[in-house]
Amino acid sequence: MKALTICQPYAALIVAGEKLVENREWQTHYRGQLLIHAGKSRKLVGGDEEAQEFAARGNHLVFGAFVGEARLADVLHIDRIDLGEYDAKYPWLREHMHAHGTWCWVLQDVQRYPQPVTWKGAQGLWDFPDAALSRQVSSTAWVCLKQQQEKEK
Repeated sequence: MKALTICQPYAALIVAGEKLVENREWQTHYRGQLLIHAGKSRKLVGGDEEAQEFAARGNHLVFGAFVGEARLADVLHIDRIDLGEYDAKYPWLREHMHAHGTWCWVLQDVQRYPQPVTWKGAQGLWDFPDAALSRQVSSTAWVCLKQQQEKEK
């Protein structure tokens, strides 16, 4: 399975279903299930304002852990989004507050894990070592991951 490390508060906003687009400077041809990993850096990329507003609603930011997963449905260039080429497929996209990168990764079928799974992240789109996880995580989180893998089959 593929994984993507995302800085906070954006990883939390994704698994909360509020951020439907992840912005990247590069594209990928990969489509499918994507583990959402909250990076360990406590330097908030989104700025303190967005993180404070998220926390004020009773949410907690987790660092250095898998917090959920989503399906990477599309990777679209911002110029084509701005031209309205995807309005029929994604009528919300052009107005989405997080659609502003060079490449907009459209995320769907988002699931937040009941408990974060502590794990070291990596740069780029990375392969997740499934066997290693089974030895190191709590049984609740492991069951959640395995159930999702079964759905993919």
